[in-house]
Amino acid sequence: MITVRAMTKSDVKPVYEIETLSFRTPWSYRSLMGELKNRVAHYTVLEKDEEIIGYCGMWVLFEEAHITNIAIHPEHRGNGYGKQLLQASMRVAASFGAEMMTLEVREHNTVAQRMYDEMDFSQQGRRKRYYTDTGEDALLLWNRNIMQTIEKNACLNETYLLQFDSFLKGE
Repeated sequence: MITVRAMTKSDVKPVYEIETLSFRTPWSYRSLMGELKNRVAHYTVLEKDEEIIGYCGMWVLFEEAHITNIAIHPEHRGNGYGKQLLQASMRVAASFGAEMMTLEVREHNTVAQRMYDEMDFSQQGRRKRYYTDTGEDALLLWNRNIMQTIEKNACLNETYLLQFDSFLKGE
């Protein structure tokens, strides 16, 4: 069974493991722990059979949500989990009043770019040499109407259980 829920303190260790497997310059364990105290940060984890296999972090400020990091464990990629996680994160963002969502993606990460395109993101800019580890540019992507995307992809909602209570209670 697939479950998407709020990240808790006990989830930070497996989230950090996925972070280090997924990125050349991963966020530190301490930074991820700090996000639990950040009032604008909302992190979700995706579980498969009670094992965390992905996570998404975002900051919601007024009508905008900014994806700070999103990753699926390498052993579970290519199965649509990233799209499910992004859809769930959009629902969380909307529950906090966000109408649009933005993120940066490496210019050579075509796999992620395809997923974002399927989820109605479009390139609205470029950040030159954004990634200090490679000097690679970041593409600045926006989805200007996340509710439309949520409705369009409603079938994704049937494949997992999203637990909003923990978000709304601030857990």
